[in-house]
Amino acid sequence: MKNLGGNLALAKKLGLTEYEYDLIKDYLKRDPTDLETSLFSAMWSEHCSYKSSKNILKNFPTTGPNVIQGPGENAGIVDIGGGWAACFKMESHNHPSYLEPYQGAATGVGGILRDVFTMGARPVASLNMLRFGNPESAKTKYLISRVVKGIGDYGNCMGVPTVGTDVFFDPSYEHNPLVNAFNIGIVKKDKIFLGNASGIGNSIMYVGAKTGRDGIGGAIMASAEFDDEAYEKKPTVQVGDPFMEKLLLEACLEAMQTDYIVGIQDMGAAGLTCSTFEMADRAQSGVKINLSKVPLRAKNMTPVEVMMSESQERMLLCVKKGFEEETKKLFSKWDLDAVVIGEVIDSPYVKIEWKGEEIGEIPVEPLVSGAPLYERPRKSYTPSSSVIASGSEAIPSPKVMRSPRFSTENLAMTKASIMEQYDSMVGTNTLVCYHDVPLIRVRENGSILALAMGSAEYLTYLNPFEGGKYIVLKAVEKLASVGAIPLALTDCLNFGSPENPEIMWQFEQTVLGMSEACRKMNVPVVSGNVSFYNETNGKSILPTPLIVMVGLIHG
Repeated sequence: MKNLGGNLALAKKLGLTEYEYDLIKDYLKRDPTDLETSLFSAMWSEHCSYKSSKNILKNFPTTGPNVIQGPGENAGIVDIGGGWAACFKMESHNHPSYLEPYQGAATGVGGILRDVFTMGARPVASLNMLRFGNPESAKTKYLISRVVKGIGDYGNCMGVPTVGTDVFFDPSYEHNPLVNAFNIGIVKKDKIFLGNASGIGNSIMYVGAKTGRDGIGGAIMASAEFDDEAYEKKPTVQVGDPFMEKLLLEACLEAMQTDYIVGIQDMGAAGLTCSTFEMADRAQSGVKINLSKVPLRAKNMTPVEVMMSESQERMLLCVKKGFEEETKKLFSKWDLDAVVIGEVIDSPYVKIEWKGEEIGEIPVEPLVSGAPLYERPRKSYTPSSSVIASGSEAIPSPKVMRSPRFSTENLAMTKASIMEQYDSMVGTNTLVCYHDVPLIRVRENGSILALAMGSAEYLTYLNPFEGGKYIVLKAVEKLASVGAIPLALTDCLNFGSPENPEIMWQFEQTVLGMSEACRKMNVPVVSGNVSFYNETNGKSILPTPLIVMVGLIHG
């Protein structure tokens, strides 16, 4: 294997610290190549590794009588009776939506849909929770219009109803809008798929859209705060194609009805890198891949670009050996590429080949679970009087527009006008939308799913522990109001820089408050997302923990 010259300067450029670079050298027993440095930088980014939050997230209760799959997979799954389960997840696409609001929001929807159908579930409903700055400013009006259009266009083209939204305006989001997307799907309990590459000799197949240069470095971009040069990162935003994703959805669900799909993983953050290493890690196996076989739509792409691209509408499959041609025919019917790019090997490494030469042999475990876990310093703070003044009249009101700084008559857009741009009835299973608790009919077992959104920005700023408790208890109350029994929740925890001790204290206290309320209410957390570095030039957003709690009304 040729050493391509990895170095500390490249590592720092890609967001790694000198300590982390030395740790990589210890793992490899040598200097990393440029390719290896790039792969470590993506997988050890905050967005992928959760290195600042993982230890704190362990406080969440994650098991319960209805839980089939908790955190650690692409989405959480709970039993809803009659041999059926609900699969759901919430994800952020904040940084991309500021740089390129239409594609940032659209690909956020596309990503959360893939997280659900990669588990074998057919998506049945979407929600979104949006946060913007001053609605009277031209910038915010532009962001709202493009974000909402991106969400609507992607969801409408996919044929998945968007049944609810939650919108909130505050000056802290002026340069850091939040776009959090939720999706829920239905799956047979005996047809759940996991993201693993098991069975020595089984084939690794690339399916879906071709790989381009869009989205390269997206995970790294989402793991750093913005500054005055933020727009230089615009090329890191992915470009979505909902029509291609609709084909991918139907093809994957059809393939999952066969008996030759062993595992499947979305190529989301960090693209082929993340899917390859995570599938191998879950199966405690290794994988050999040939990058020369990856379908490309851009000329002269380098191995680093192929591994790091976050081009959308792609999946990685582990297929039983001998069934490759059947898989190709199935995906060809849907006009999708399906190519064997590698195989499962009996070695705990990912071996990477390019044009007949092995250019990488990287141990799986260090890249996936070997990222350093940080105990960031925490420090309590005294709430700012200016922030208190802006939110004092609104604590803890659940209204859509909660900031008295912005009078409702001057709002650029209301919840109703946003919802009108979404198709909320496609599929004909939406019983209630335009409501705090959208209701979705499950024809398969005659039950009804209830979806309750929860947030409390100002209360969380004033008292993070109480704010964390409140959003859980309020969601339980909302479900009770429609006669639904809470099953579980998913979260999206949006905060500033974890390197700021006050933000880290804020985050920890919020999680502890949520955890206490979840235990009291017997509501486990089965999936979720942490979005740090939501700040520009050192100015952080309000702490914004957002949840969706799923409840069940028996038929």
